[in-house]
Amino acid sequence: MNSSFRMNSLGEGYRALVIGASGALGAAFCEWLNEDPGCSVVRELGRNSVPGLDLEKPDSIASAAAELAEEAPYQLILHAAGLLHREDIKPEKSYTSIEADALQAIFQVNTLGPALVLRHFLPLLDPRGAMAMLCAKVGSIGDNRLGGWYAYRASKAALNMLIKTAAIELARTRPQTRLLSLHPGTVISGLSQPFKGACAARPASLAARELLSLIDRLAPADSGNFFAYNAERLPW
Repeated sequence: MNSSFRMNSLGEGYRALVIGASGALGAAFCEWLNEDPGCSVVRELGRNSVPGLDLEKPDSIASAAAELAEEAPYQLILHAAGLLHREDIKPEKSYTSIEADALQAIFQVNTLGPALVLRHFLPLLDPRGAMAMLCAKVGSIGDNRLGGWYAYRASKAALNMLIKTAAIELARTRPQTRLLSLHPGTVISGLSQPFKGACAARPASLAARELLSLIDRLAPADSGNFFAYNAERLPW
């Protein structure tokens, strides 16, 4: 970390909120934001925070937002939580592996939970602020060349539709707001560790800084679009 880091588009003394703060990228976001002399508050939310936010417990999303309403508005909200695999869930290599329970679990964390985050946390966002949700390039339908990973791909494609739809609504009512879908690349984390792409993974600290710098450069006109960490605009 180095103290020369600063986000310039959010104003002096901006307040930041990181959802999924205990994950590799979420924790790295918090470290950089705490280094930024322009940031006055970094609120960390996760399953074990106070208040707690668990994407698999919809009521916790609403209650966490209600509890933080007094501290609002936030000039930056980052959603860094997601699910690719866990002990009982592995990415499908074939349609013959599709299971209802795994689909349900992955959609709950990657799509349904974030939909409720949009509902309950967008009202806490400064009208000139930025909210970024981490998506994944494998959620791009146009870029899908390899197949496989049915639940994860579909859940992230659906997340992109939610973000795009909310951005259209915000453009009518709060035209200075930035709502963004961001692909962090492959990051060294528990999520990427079991997969062959992990050998090319970048440190979470580097990925987080690149994403924060990208958010800082993007304008309200970019709201509702899907970007990679290197500023490449990705196809839906």
